[in-house]
Amino acid sequence: MYKKIIIPLDNSPTDETILTHIRRLARLTQAQLVLVHVADGFAARLQDQLNLADSQEIKSDQAYLDQVTALLKQDGFNVKAILVQGKEPTEGILSVADVEGCDLIAMATHGHQFIEDMILGSVADLLRHRTDIPILMIRSSVK
Repeated sequence: MYKKIIIPLDNSPTDETILTHIRRLARLTQAQLVLVHVADGFAARLQDQLNLADSQEIKSDQAYLDQVTALLKQDGFNVKAILVQGKEPTEGILSVADVEGCDLIAMATHGHQFIEDMILGSVADLLRHRTDIPILMIRSSVK
C-alpha cells in the first residue's frame, strides 16, 4: 500500500485534523511520514536571493516542524520534516513529493467557500489538478 506519505502543514490548528487521521493509516501501512511546510512570506520567498538571515517566520516554522516531528517520533513513527522556502506552496509540496518518492498526499482542507477560494486560492485544488499522486483530503472543522 502506501510507503511514503507527504503531509503538507500550514502551521495552524487545521493541521491537527490530518495528523490525527493519518496516524491510523501510517500505523496500518508502516509508511514513512514526510512533513512539509512551505514558508511563503516575503522574507522567506526572497531569503536566498537577498542573502537574508532567517526571519522570525522561518524560525517559527522550523520550530513548529521540529515539535510535530518529535511528537510523531515519540509515538513510534518514521518521520522526516522539510521546510521549503522561495516557492509557491503547490510547487514546493509537489517538488518534495517528487524528490522523496511519496505515494500519497494527505492534507487537511480549510473548507473555504467558493468566493474565498477564488480570492485566496486553494492549495488543495491546485494540487489535485497538477499531480497523479493520490490525495487524501480531510476537511477540518477548525476555522
